[in-house]
Amino acid sequence: MRWTKTFIPTLKETPAEAEIVSHKLLLRAGLIRKLAGGLYTFLPLGLRALRKVERIVREEMNRAGALEVLMPTLQPPEIWQTSGRYQAIGDGLFKVRDRTKKEWVMSPTAEEVITTIAAAEINSYRQMPVNFYQVSVKLRDEVRPRFGLMRAKEFIMKDAYSFDVSDEAAMASYHKMYDAYKRIFDRCGVQNFPVEADTGVIGGNYSHEFMVPAETGENEVVYCEACGYAANIEKAISGIPKTAPREVGAAIEKFPTPGVVTIEALSKAPYNVPANRQIKTLVFIADSKPLLVLIRGDDQLNETKLMARTGAVLVRPADVKNPADMVHFTSLGAMPGSLGAVANVPSGWDVLADERLEGANAMTTGANEDGFHFRNVSIERDIKVTKWCDLRTVGAGEPCAKCAKALKIRRAIEVGHVFKLGTKYSIPLNATFLAEDGQRHPAIMGCYGIGVTRTMQAVIEQCNDKDGIIWPLSVAPYTVCITPLAVAPDSAVMKLAEQIYAELTAKGVDVIIDDRDDRPGVKFKDADLVGFPIRVGIGEKSLAKGEVEIKIRGGALVPTKSEDAISKVMELLKP
Repeated sequence: MRWTKTFIPTLKETPAEAEIVSHKLLLRAGLIRKLAGGLYTFLPLGLRALRKVERIVREEMNRAGALEVLMPTLQPPEIWQTSGRYQAIGDGLFKVRDRTKKEWVMSPTAEEVITTIAAAEINSYRQMPVNFYQVSVKLRDEVRPRFGLMRAKEFIMKDAYSFDVSDEAAMASYHKMYDAYKRIFDRCGVQNFPVEADTGVIGGNYSHEFMVPAETGENEVVYCEACGYAANIEKAISGIPKTAPREVGAAIEKFPTPGVVTIEALSKAPYNVPANRQIKTLVFIADSKPLLVLIRGDDQLNETKLMARTGAVLVRPADVKNPADMVHFTSLGAMPGSLGAVANVPSGWDVLADERLEGANAMTTGANEDGFHFRNVSIERDIKVTKWCDLRTVGAGEPCAKCAKALKIRRAIEVGHVFKLGTKYSIPLNATFLAEDGQRHPAIMGCYGIGVTRTMQAVIEQCNDKDGIIWPLSVAPYTVCITPLAVAPDSAVMKLAEQIYAELTAKGVDVIIDDRDDRPGVKFKDADLVGFPIRVGIGEKSLAKGEVEIKIRGGALVPTKSEDAISKVMELLKP
């Protein structure tokens, strides 16, 4: 390809909309352009890099035995209602109406569609295992699109879905995809690591995310350097001890706390109740049903864990500004800051408590009366807990649950997610098969997603320097940029450039020749900005010595004999 025959609108200045390095470089290097919030057009170089990521994904999925299909993005809402995700995702779903006013869903994933196909087409255990995948456009109604391709309304995703006859077979499919994902991200040239993860609205009971370390990542990962434990902070656990036991003291005592509505305020004089001896009481609504959530005063509630423990489709904190929620605070007898689970808890309310509080006594909590608290509270004696569960967010420095060494936290970008779904979709959508025992059983499913556009940007976020992108060879839009500094067709410089270009192209190398009649500095800066892995510079001075200058992106110039240029480049392109 010739630079003058393609379209590479590089920018000197960073657009104001760009917040992180990769977003800035996507725009400055002329890879994408914004149409509207969360919507981007891929320009020629951006599309070439994207297609290379897609090719790696397809090759590894095919290698793992998955079968490529292509499913509709426009889907009937009925199948989403049957699965329960129409309600669970809620406003995150794009919904449109046709000319007859019938509603349709614009799909962010395709569990319902593929399960409907399996229900109609897979009838016998002899047809399994089977794994279908697609690479297609998905849509998600993001409240706040940001970071370019990282959180967009429209994106390209690879989603795959396996169907197996048993849990054991499903785990074999899961591990096959897990291994394929590791190969995919390794081939894309980024550091990556898998972590235990929450299953979210996808569902299922076993899940890993593949993360790319990045300071600007939206995910926090808890990890242990000693034993290798790693988990998304939404899933992470630690070996932190429970609340230190104390003797059960005197009976509960109610005492006045006028104007005290925070943990911090109660910890100060004249009350002096340490945060670790307080019980924080929160009201949540789980599928329209109110419940109380208890957690130690110095801990933070992890709402993702709470959602998983309730099993509800929708879990949200109660809002005092919402008249419907205000009814629940009225029934308790107090506003936030004075709430507790000792007295006035209405019949039928569940009380979920964090495991760290189990067995705690000599605690202080709200009295369900504005301006009052209880002291000398014993959890076992004074509070009726419906369910004990892990509800807290793990902190850095806490002991690892596996080896007791200190945990660390770092930020990362999620690029892939694998789930063992079980029968979450196969039962409601009736995807059953005739087993060897002559009985019909629901298929055991797995699903596996890779954000293709997100992966492309994650590569840039990790592979860059002050001058621009540093593309790995595998996903670079062009692997070699030939930069002649004299572009007159009859010049010796251009003739050699054309010769090297032709020979490398004949060998299957992706080459672009910068045939612009522009200053050397402009050409070199653009080549570094775009991030071509290898640059071959040809100038009159170097050519007079029978040399060209070969430069690996981010490295030093290497003078090379003209006749050795091809062999040197081919050597650099070896894996």
